[in-house]
Amino acid sequence: MRSYLAAALLGAVGYFLVPDGTWAQTGWAVAMGYLAVAAVVVGVRRYRPVAASAWWCFAVGIFLNSTGQFVEAVIIRLLHDDSWPSAAIIFYYLMYPCLVAGLVILVWHRTARRDWAAMVDATTIATGVGLLSWVYVIGPAVGQPDVSLLTQLTGIAFPGSDVILLAMMTRMLLGGGARSGSFWFLTASLMVFLCGDLAWAVINQLALEPGVTGIRIMSTNYFVAYVLFGVAALHPSVRELGQQQATARERRLSRPLLVTLTGASLIAPAVLGIQVGQGKIEVTDGFPIVVGSVALFLLVVSRMGQLLREIDAQAGQLRQLARVDELTGLPNRRAWASELPLAVEHARRDGAPLAVAMIDLDHFKRFNDEYGHPAGDRLLKGAAAAWADQLRAVDRLARYGGEEFIAMLPAAAAEQACEALERLRRVTPAGQTFSAGIAVWDGTETSDEIVARADVALYAAKAAGRDRTVLAAGTPVPDLAA
Repeated sequence: MRSYLAAALLGAVGYFLVPDGTWAQTGWAVAMGYLAVAAVVVGVRRYRPVAASAWWCFAVGIFLNSTGQFVEAVIIRLLHDDSWPSAAIIFYYLMYPCLVAGLVILVWHRTARRDWAAMVDATTIATGVGLLSWVYVIGPAVGQPDVSLLTQLTGIAFPGSDVILLAMMTRMLLGGGARSGSFWFLTASLMVFLCGDLAWAVINQLALEPGVTGIRIMSTNYFVAYVLFGVAALHPSVRELGQQQATARERRLSRPLLVTLTGASLIAPAVLGIQVGQGKIEVTDGFPIVVGSVALFLLVVSRMGQLLREIDAQAGQLRQLARVDELTGLPNRRAWASELPLAVEHARRDGAPLAVAMIDLDHFKRFNDEYGHPAGDRLLKGAAAAWADQLRAVDRLARYGGEEFIAMLPAAAAEQACEALERLRRVTPAGQTFSAGIAVWDGTETSDEIVARADVALYAAKAAGRDRTVLAAGTPVPDLAA
């Protein structure tokens, strides 16, 4: 890559030294473009990047644009036709569809799913710039009786292509994917191209004469863009430029982006204000301003709708996380605290029993110390999964905290509750045991009171030697013999 940069620097300097209007100057300018094409080809063959077809599109576009300078020189010097536009315009213009096609391929490969937010943001910026382009560049060149149709089409095609190229570049900047050195060199090249076109648009709009030196400087601008394309292709990070990131990059509506979107949305009323301020009785670009205003308004509303949907989705995720234990996937204590009062009310209404069981893995601290915390986590997850599989669909198992779990068994008396816990005891993994306390709702107590009785029974089971189930005081003893 250093050799390429040295050659490109010498080429840029040499362009200023060769005589103006000579075949040497034309050959030098064409060689600068072909050098960038060669760099892209070498980079693609060396690094085998993902979405290599995008780079072939870039190479073809630069080749055609560079060739246009030779075609223009042939038309002027050999055919003695200095009218504009000439056939060379086709070569100059075809670069833009090639660049846009390459960017579309890159964005497609870099995006795991449709990113509507990035698409709307890019469209908003492009719409605002497109309105400016119409009012100050395209509009004045359209419909003039003394201007040929080909000239008018040229006046539409180039600025219109710049707007599309800006939209795709913005879409790539706002989307996902790795942001490596190759990414930033490619972005810089596109920005230099757009700045060069903007400079020519200003010169033409103001009817300025840049002179020989000015034209050389403007040409050098495009040489820089060529060189940056070559650097982007030769940079080793070009390999992953078209890859999706393993984890999606979180994209927020940052302050610079918000300012940019706001500025783009205000372009239409600003143009209208300028025309009114100039004392024009009739607004000359009323229809384009109306179309731009409506489009920008709809884009802003669409973006707001997307933000609201994102907020709702995130709020739903937060609510879910607040009610689920991260390790076991069971409801956590917060979820339990909201479900048990409802179950008590249902039991009160239906006159049905309701059993609550507190479960504690025996000697869990000793297990952690002996086998390590990862093994302890696996035991908790394994026990939760095995126990949940043994319970009925109407039962609820939750992690109460640490190695403690709690089960709610609707329509279950003491006997059914004891049978359920014995099923759990048989499937407890790693040969572990547990102690449990069962309390059956007495028809009057609150949800907190029934949990407290089950907790007292649990501690009685642990005090009695563990690996057993104890019924809480006030809970009828089942006749297991029957």
